[in-house]
Amino acid sequence: MGEADLNRDRLELALEAAGLDLWENDLLTGTVTRKATKTFLELGFTEEEIVSGLQDVYGLFHPDDLAIVQRAVSDHVSGVTPQYRCEFRLRNKGGEWVWYANYGRIMDGHTDTPGKRLIGVTFNIDDRKRKEDEIAQINRQLREQNELLQQLNTALEQLAACDALTGLSNRRTLMDLGARECLRTAQLGQPLSLMVVDIDHFKAVNDAWGHLAGDRVICAVAQACLARSRTAVDIVARFGGEEFVIVLPGIDTKSALRMAESLRNAVSAHNVLVDGDGACVTVTVSIGVATLDDVRGASFEELVNTADKALYRAKQAGRNNVQMAAPGPHARNDILVVLDPDTAEGRVLAN
Repeated sequence: MGEADLNRDRLELALEAAGLDLWENDLLTGTVTRKATKTFLELGFTEEEIVSGLQDVYGLFHPDDLAIVQRAVSDHVSGVTPQYRCEFRLRNKGGEWVWYANYGRIMDGHTDTPGKRLIGVTFNIDDRKRKEDEIAQINRQLREQNELLQQLNTALEQLAACDALTGLSNRRTLMDLGARECLRTAQLGQPLSLMVVDIDHFKAVNDAWGHLAGDRVICAVAQACLARSRTAVDIVARFGGEEFVIVLPGIDTKSALRMAESLRNAVSAHNVLVDGDGACVTVTVSIGVATLDDVRGASFEELVNTADKALYRAKQAGRNNVQMAAPGPHARNDILVVLDPDTAEGRVLAN
């Protein structure tokens, strides 16, 4: 055996051990000088079919991959890429798609015909690609599950932050958001007003019509509070039972009093349907209002307590009215401003 034959055998052994199938194309004539025989056998074709040329080799390529293969060959032949590399799917004799890869490079044949031969290897990458597809599918499922978990977490956060009956912010959310708003408006030197709204004689509604009717009344008053608030600016919360709180950033005393009076009138003018037979009830509300106007160091809890004291006095004054306790830099907590419903002006009372 000559040295050339020995080298050829060594090459064949190395290719077989590596699972590589050698092929060669003549770029000048366009003919295939060495076919990827082992690849075609692996795809299920017979020796006779391989010898006959398989008629249309390009017909074996997946339609989505053919243009990619042709572009990769063109880029290498034109010198755009130093090597020809491509991954593609071939249809086996049973009609199934199998993943392969090609690595190749232009080799000089003779000195007078540079770049004549395109030589390369083909090898099966079907297992790797299927594993990649499985991993990609798993990752897609994980992303979808993470998105679902985020949606569920958002929904849970909303449920935790909202009152189940009215959909308003609950007391815990109110105290958190209100404390932040109190600090923000103080830093900006803006006023911050707050209403505490309580449904008058609510127990009588429950006793006369039942708790479902009471729930309808609570929801109706909640909607009235929302209707007179600024979206994404004011905070509207159910404080507990039949009591509501409305936080009004940037609203001064006079404007807060007018808004409270408008809300009081709207509630008293509304008929609430309480049963399936068309029965309706009318309720009123008492409102306490307080304003922090550039008061350094005042807390949101103090503002709520001040408005709550004004609400207590409104109930003592006969209900269905608006009163406002307004602490100032030198004011005592027992100063009371009572709204005149005819003029929407307040008069100060010292208790």
